[in-house]
Amino acid sequence: MASENVVTLSDDNFADTIAGDGEPVLVDFWAEWCGPCKAIAPILDEIADEQVGSVKIAKLNVDDAPDTARQYEVMSIPTMILFKDGEPVKKMVGAKPKDAIMGELAEFI
Repeated sequence: MASENVVTLSDDNFADTIAGDGEPVLVDFWAEWCGPCKAIAPILDEIADEQVGSVKIAKLNVDDAPDTARQYEVMSIPTMILFKDGEPVKKMVGAKPKDAIMGELAEFI
């Protein structure tokens, strides 16, 4: 079951969500048919629950929002991009274990 702390993004709410309130936002670019995307979903749910107030976790289905995915040059999924103050500051491509994701986020949270 997905975490209530994970925000579902669309083209309509993407810009407002990543602009946020100063809290970094990790956006998971994924698709329903992507096996590795499904594999990392529970990891991102855990991070969302454990890091409330430090980092916001958001998911964008690339099939539903191809223009946004193209804008951020998402060529393969899963791709996770960390946004700080609306700007991309870190990009991770491929499924990674929780400790690797947290290591990538450490300098920003």
